[in-house]
Amino acid sequence: MRAKTLQDLLKKGDRIAVSNITGREAQKVSVISQGYCGNIVAGWALGKDGQKITVGGPNNIPVFGQFEDMMNNLPKSKKPNKIIVYSPPDAVYGDVKEVVRFGKGIVETIYVITEHVAIEVTAKLKTLCNEANIDIVGCNTLGIINAHDGVRIGAVGGDSPSESFIPGSVTIISNSGNMVNTISSYLQSNGLGISFGISTGKDALILTQLKDLLPLVEKDEKTKIVVLYIEPGGTYEKEAIEWMKKKKFSKPVITFIAGSFAEGIDVSLGHAGAVVEGKDTSASAKMAMFDDYFSIEPFDPAKPEKAEKAIAKAKKGVRVNTLHALVPAATALLRALNISRDFKPKRPLSLNPWIVGLGPKANNLPRNLILYQGIIPPPYDELVQKQIKSGLGRTVSKQNMRNASHASSNDGSIPRIYGYSLMNLMEEASFARATLLYWIGEKPTHNFEVELFEMCLIASLTNGPGTISAIGAKVSASAGNEANTAMMTTLGSMGLTHGGNGKKAAKLLIDRFSGTDMKNPYSKKDAPDLDAMVKDHVNNFRKLKAHAKDAGVDYEKIPCLGHPVFNKDAINYDPREREVTKYLENHKRYNVFLDYYHRLTKELMNQGATSKAHAVNVDAAISCVCMGIAWPFLVDKKITVERAIDLPLITFALGRVSGGAGEYLDHRESGSGMDMRVPVSECKSLTRSKD
Repeated sequence: MRAKTLQDLLKKGDRIAVSNITGREAQKVSVISQGYCGNIVAGWALGKDGQKITVGGPNNIPVFGQFEDMMNNLPKSKKPNKIIVYSPPDAVYGDVKEVVRFGKGIVETIYVITEHVAIEVTAKLKTLCNEANIDIVGCNTLGIINAHDGVRIGAVGGDSPSESFIPGSVTIISNSGNMVNTISSYLQSNGLGISFGISTGKDALILTQLKDLLPLVEKDEKTKIVVLYIEPGGTYEKEAIEWMKKKKFSKPVITFIAGSFAEGIDVSLGHAGAVVEGKDTSASAKMAMFDDYFSIEPFDPAKPEKAEKAIAKAKKGVRVNTLHALVPAATALLRALNISRDFKPKRPLSLNPWIVGLGPKANNLPRNLILYQGIIPPPYDELVQKQIKSGLGRTVSKQNMRNASHASSNDGSIPRIYGYSLMNLMEEASFARATLLYWIGEKPTHNFEVELFEMCLIASLTNGPGTISAIGAKVSASAGNEANTAMMTTLGSMGLTHGGNGKKAAKLLIDRFSGTDMKNPYSKKDAPDLDAMVKDHVNNFRKLKAHAKDAGVDYEKIPCLGHPVFNKDAINYDPREREVTKYLENHKRYNVFLDYYHRLTKELMNQGATSKAHAVNVDAAISCVCMGIAWPFLVDKKITVERAIDLPLITFALGRVSGGAGEYLDHRESGSGMDMRVPVSECKSLTRSKD
């Protein structure tokens, strides 16, 4: 390496230039760095010559079209000796080659922020820079920070480097850039500040390796302790330990090695270089190598005195098994080696839960087990608030669910639904309540919701033997199938036209009401201006219908209005929906969604969009009941929008499949085989014989 000390990698007075500086990430980081230390002299980006990155005052950053132009136009006092490369992977080699060509003799170090640079390209970068006597760090580094000089390169320190990195006696060297920030914050709670924070990167090939950095750490007088964050992949740590043993490295080391949990399972740590290949590259192998170097057992937080004695005897440091053990391990090391803290500890290391949702359960928990919501640090506070205000429903991350379930469990003695004992649910003797728990993830809020839901299941049982799903069950019986096949045939005979229309209604209701502040769907006071909403809805629908007719194309109808059986009067009703409405009236209950549908069918006729008032059909009734149950959970982001939209369809399906079983049993007992077959005499051929 060209550098002989850590100061050679970065110090006050170094002049920084940034490639692709007008890119989103490069520009954001550059602006923050200028505010922190003002060490960026210029940047370059193809086609952006003459632009400026506005920071304020003399810290504005000029932008050049190419590196050569920048070097030709900057005065000698401004020519950069450090380079940050933010270029896309395919452009990295070209940019570094240009830096080497036109910056030779001036540029000392290049930091490649870009990740996923091809390994053959990375090797060429090393050769190029070695020949030019230029150090290169990366690829996929987050950068470096010199806390004593108050300067940084890259995004180490995040948006508030002065808060995250207080000058002190620890040098952090980490494969992960973000872990440099995390470890620095942890150490503050123990009164330890930072000398240097270095992100080596973790692409497949690390250009400046741990064994290259340790000699520089050895010479840094301000560094008393080294903290290493290491990931699986590569033999860099083996080579570093061999060097430490050979040179009798004098600085105590605390090491955390990530990734042992992923051994033997198909889990990626996210970094391209964290790939285990060979016996010395796994997390467990690296743990064993460091334990051998330290000559003591890993730190046990339950036995700090034992660790302190062992560290005092071996004097080399210790490995921790968990990140939060860094602080007590550092305390033991300070005591064992008689090293003073850098400052009075800033704050204790404790849980700072951003979001706490214990609900009624908090009343039953011992006080010492209740978590209280902490302070969400910036910039995450704004992101969380944005997510909270982003609309209805919960957002979930996908995971491997092959042998896992949130919905059910069985510990060998008690089967459960979302944590509730199945036997206790059996004692409650309500299939409808247990089903809602299974579908929503929590028990329904009101008893009347359970009764309405059960009414919807009953309403879905049948609409006579001529319905498509009933015919499916009867055909299955006629063909000689078993009951389970007939039930599957019932389900298979359902679709978005028959049975699934309620799903469209649910989406419509969510779309219409998501822009309101309504929280309680059962309160008229909390309801938005339904008349205005309905008039706007119908007006837009009427225009759409007119344009579609003029163009001679189909238009999307409003779902769940009208029924092929209940359609003969000027004002039509579906008798099943009438029962739901009657229940609400008799029990002095209100459902804003059903009210919306009733107003909608009347307004369609009033505005001439329809010739009569269509029936609010059973699918709409089911959808309105389900949306009433789901709405508070959507508002509180306890369920997803997708789950809520599915509820009406699966409610209808559950009722109708029971009805299909009834049709099967009747037809199997009373019908004759193949009696659902259409006789040849009744079949019509629409194609001429071609024999």
